[in-house]
Amino acid sequence: MPPTLRRLCCCALLAAASAFAADPPLEFDCLVEARQDIAVRSPVEGVIESVQVERGSLLKRGQLIATLSSGPERAALELARSRATMEGELNSAEARVELARKKWERAEELLKRNFVSANARDEAQAEYRLAREQLRAAQESRQLAEFEVKRAEQILTQRTIRSPVTGIVVEVVLRPGELATSNQREPIVRVMEIDPLNVELILPVSAFGQIKSGQRAQVTLEPPVGGTYSARVEVVDRTVDAASGTFGVRLALPNPGGRIPAGVKCRARF
Repeated sequence: MPPTLRRLCCCALLAAASAFAADPPLEFDCLVEARQDIAVRSPVEGVIESVQVERGSLLKRGQLIATLSSGPERAALELARSRATMEGELNSAEARVELARKKWERAEELLKRNFVSANARDEAQAEYRLAREQLRAAQESRQLAEFEVKRAEQILTQRTIRSPVTGIVVEVVLRPGELATSNQREPIVRVMEIDPLNVELILPVSAFGQIKSGQRAQVTLEPPVGGTYSARVEVVDRTVDAASGTFGVRLALPNPGGRIPAGVKCRARF
């Protein structure tokens, strides 16, 4: 390569490197928020029998929160189970079918020997068919009883309130003895999902297109919490607020063990 061309190439590379180095990282103010703030209510009306959590309790998804009084529902379930396990009617119908079948077979043999009339054979056949229908009705009743057990179990399950997410109890609103219902204004408890956390940013429109979904960012929490953590861009709004000239971005910040509290201000660096 000629010396002049070599010098030009080196100058171009140095200029590009300088421009790249001079391009500062993007930094914006942000706010750490809970993933969800859930008001846990009862799907059915009932008096609260017990509350298993307190403010600050850590919850796993599906963990028991509260139970409603359920005496009649438990009794209904036991009755349905009893009906579903009764064998008498079904066994009796099966015995009638077997007896009618043998009677019909004997009538067929006797008819061949001219010992009984065709009418007697037809009566035996009709009795066998009737016995089979009675057996089918008994089997259907048994199946309906099993469905009733499942229905009673579902009704009883609704008297047990469980956490829909893994999170922390931030408020216990209702206590044992109070009435809980799905259309009541006050929930039983409020639960916040805090792993992962949301990091919310409002960015100027000039940054639109520079932040991409899946991009990583370093989130530095303000004192006294402190610390820098890696987060991933989860949502980039595709619309811009014309009045303020801004758009929203959300990051997902892992928070195992709940070590980072929600509500903390921060700085996000891309």
